[in-house]
Amino acid sequence: MTDPAAGSPLPGYPVPPATMTDLYELTMAAGYWKLGRTSDRAIFTLSFRQAPFGGGFTIAAGLASVIAFVEQFRFTPPELAHLAGLRGTDDRPLFEPAFLDFLGDLRLHVDIDAVPEGTVVFPHEPLLRVTGSLLEAQLLETALLNLVNFPTLAATKAAHVVLAAGGAPVLEFGLRRAQGPDGGLTASRAAYLGGCSATSNVLAGRLFGIPVRGTHAHSWVLSFASEQEAFDAWADVMPGNAVMLVDTYDSVEGVANAIDTGRRLRERGYRLAGIRLDSGDLAYLSTRARELLDAEGFEDTQIIASNDLDPETIESLQAQGARIDVWGVGTKLVTCYDQPALGGVYKLTAIRDGGDWRTPVKVSSDTAKITVPGELGVRRFYDADGTARADMIWDALHTVDGSRVIVDPADSHHRMTVESAWTAKEVLVPVFRDGERVYDVPPLEASRDHARHELGTLHPAILRQLRPHWYPAGLEWSLFQRREALIEAALAGEEPVRA
Repeated sequence: MTDPAAGSPLPGYPVPPATMTDLYELTMAAGYWKLGRTSDRAIFTLSFRQAPFGGGFTIAAGLASVIAFVEQFRFTPPELAHLAGLRGTDDRPLFEPAFLDFLGDLRLHVDIDAVPEGTVVFPHEPLLRVTGSLLEAQLLETALLNLVNFPTLAATKAAHVVLAAGGAPVLEFGLRRAQGPDGGLTASRAAYLGGCSATSNVLAGRLFGIPVRGTHAHSWVLSFASEQEAFDAWADVMPGNAVMLVDTYDSVEGVANAIDTGRRLRERGYRLAGIRLDSGDLAYLSTRARELLDAEGFEDTQIIASNDLDPETIESLQAQGARIDVWGVGTKLVTCYDQPALGGVYKLTAIRDGGDWRTPVKVSSDTAKITVPGELGVRRFYDADGTARADMIWDALHTVDGSRVIVDPADSHHRMTVESAWTAKEVLVPVFRDGERVYDVPPLEASRDHARHELGTLHPAILRQLRPHWYPAGLEWSLFQRREALIEAALAGEEPVRA
């Protein structure tokens, strides 16, 4: 990996090289080059088919990394030398030297429209739309999916955790369990975007400006002759960060020892900032800890809970009356434990090879995998109160102006008519034009605020974890009809219609 150039949306964060791709992207590019199709134009759309974690919404993330990658997309001499050494099944060089020379001179001239980070999105909607030469747009597929899929998944999981916490701060503690250092960094950034208040990941704090939190581990306590000695020593070395992990031996006794240390801190002008529970019955222990702390005048000492927490566990603890002020969530957040992949796809939705645009459709017996053709955009409709009421996926090549009927692409029986009083907003924004960036990347804090605002525009029934209400997001009526006609034509083996 190489360091990003000055002015990168992610200064200091490694940007993948052009060869972070699947081999078939390069073999297809070689085929387009060999056949003289480098001037063919294409539109690709990046989307996903189902909201993750059984939820009713998804938080878009990863655009800053996409921008950094596209801006620095180059095939370097070492990469080209590696490609020159690859061989086919006939044991001959896989790529012609002239094609590698072509790659060495290649500079992207694509147009990219995208959903800003932190935006709420729904299945089948374009998160990215790439327009450019067929060869260039194809080469971007694997990297764009890699840069969007996981951060979108992690930001969405973080939003679910934060919603479950009901306004209490959530700290992301997952670096040690993350899938490698790059997975840890990506997860920390996405978790903050999704609503977490801080991270334990010091590097993420340095690179992204995320607040960093942490105290001590069980090993600190075990390294002393007694728990009381360990707490007193911690208060001596870190009086301004006095949070005690109280469950090394017995949690209730640990709270009592922390209180004793807290008294000595007070005498020196400091305070017992918090205690942390990392095991056991968190509902009972937090309630008992609160009683002990309050009885000794430590009402402002926070109770922090960790221990493999997830949204369902947090909601259960809340329902049991747990007295927890701060939630520390690690493994099940950063690994997206219950659904490790978003399942995003990057599909060709329109192509022009010298004549008019053709909008092919991929047909499948699995209706969720049937593609949506066209130059796709999304219009979001709001009522007078600012509540998001419906999304319309529309095709700039064909959509009938003024159409107000939308159809769920996964179930054509789900239909609705957009009310005339609702106001519309385009969700995608221009990011690149002819390879030049035309979009100012917001600071991470602003994207985090945007995500919080976006969630606030949704009806609470859509936000709930268990059996969320369906948010209407579907195809504009004429796009739905055209897609049905293209499916029928493809099944009948007929020539696709051009725009």
